[in-house]
Amino acid sequence: MVNILENYFKLKEHGTNIKTEIIAGFATFMTMAYIIVVNPAILEAAGIPFGPSMVATIISAIFGTLIMGIYANRPFAIAPYMGENAFVAYTVVGVLGYSWQTALGAVFISGVLFTVLTITGARGLMVKAIPNNLKYSFAVGIGLFITFIGLVNAGIVILGVEGAPVHVGVLNAPGVVLAIFGFILMGALLIKRIKGAILIGIIVTAVLAFATGFANTPAKLVSMPPDIAPIFLQLDIAGALSWGFFSVILTMFTMDLLDTMGTLVGASARAGFLDKDGNLPEIEKPMLADSLATMFGAVVGTTTTGTFIESATGIEEGGRTGLTAVVVAALFALGLFLSPLFSAIPPVATAPALIIVGLLMISPIKNIDFEDYTEVIPAFAVIVLMSFTYNIGVGLCGGFVLFPLVKAIDGKYKEIQPAAWVLFVLCLLFFIFYPY
Repeated sequence: MVNILENYFKLKEHGTNIKTEIIAGFATFMTMAYIIVVNPAILEAAGIPFGPSMVATIISAIFGTLIMGIYANRPFAIAPYMGENAFVAYTVVGVLGYSWQTALGAVFISGVLFTVLTITGARGLMVKAIPNNLKYSFAVGIGLFITFIGLVNAGIVILGVEGAPVHVGVLNAPGVVLAIFGFILMGALLIKRIKGAILIGIIVTAVLAFATGFANTPAKLVSMPPDIAPIFLQLDIAGALSWGFFSVILTMFTMDLLDTMGTLVGASARAGFLDKDGNLPEIEKPMLADSLATMFGAVVGTTTTGTFIESATGIEEGGRTGLTAVVVAALFALGLFLSPLFSAIPPVATAPALIIVGLLMISPIKNIDFEDYTEVIPAFAVIVLMSFTYNIGVGLCGGFVLFPLVKAIDGKYKEIQPAAWVLFVLCLLFFIFYPY
């Protein structure tokens, strides 16, 4: 069995082993397990019942992550995106007044478009059209984005007042103290080069949270999953094909395209997967896993599903192959029956991991050419817009709009590939039609 796994996932070729891949899978899962309860909690605002939504969240994650691991052989986990779920719940349904069934129809359509673009190779061409400096900025921007999420979840950063949007939290509050302890513990373990540092930090911090009474110990560990029937196959594709829904589909399409593109390239840069030209070999495989997962997610009753930025946690633990993803999928399967346990892990235990991962992901900034303003201006836009708008897609679009413009201003037309102009137009439409 060991030899079968080593040969299929090419572990030795990637300089890893089964133990490392398992630890990496656990680390990734622990940082993204919150999606099991957070996604249905958000979609409940759109009228999607919590219990069935939780099941849809888990099985869509299992489906996509298994394809990513077994077919693409990459250590990336897939689950319903944060951001896209809020867009559906609070904008498409809450503000625009559409039904959640029609919204899921739009999700399915965007998944079909992605699949077509991926199979035809058009999606890969778009990625290859991105200059290396922008690719490095993806990793840096996503790293700061993850860090910001971690700081907020830890309570170290809180909402501020008018004129000062963010503010330091109450640093002597029990939860914040626990999170800071977790950060220091993970940092110490990393300094000592101890394998599983991030995962150990999450577990120790969670145990302390339970022991001190900060977090409630789950009353039960095992429960049967709810019935998914109320939302299964309830998507309204015909309703989503109306002209009035164009801006919604365009927004979903662009957000998913850019979120996946940014996550894949950013995480791959950190993992050392990019070739000498800055491209991810066989990128069509993980992209196909993403697009198929989006279609499947809409069918079972959840929103846009794609590659999770928390996959970077497993990469930092040494995960380099699809075996990491398979482990994540197996843990999600357990989540169908162990949701009381996973949902009991408090954010203060996973927040330090996100901060540490963000710290580790910003290292590619040293590769950005700060002497060439036509390179650094769009890269800077990506980094700051991702972080300060709390939206990966907005940051990516800002970079894609600015890159050909500043190159054209400097007369460097030969450095602009045709696909870069396609991304320019797509992102310009995104900014024009985005339902602000």
